[in-house]
Amino acid sequence: MSDYQFRDQLTLEEKAEELGKKAVAQGSIPSFAVHYFPDVWVFYIPSDNQSQPFTPEEAYFRLKKLVGQS
Repeated sequence: MSDYQFRDQLTLEEKAEELGKKAVAQGSIPSFAVHYFPDVWVFYIPSDNQSQPFTPEEAYFRLKKLVGQS
């Protein structure tokens, strides 16, 4: 039987937030922000001199890539 990391939307959002904290600690990104809404979290990851909003799925994959490169 497969072992899934995500059971629902909330666990995906929490994992993306954890990866964001890891990326900041590693120095991959200078900062990141999360806006918590009742139905979804919106992640802001800096790119050059601007921050663009990401869905939890987009943030997870982008941050996983950044953490993996460091």
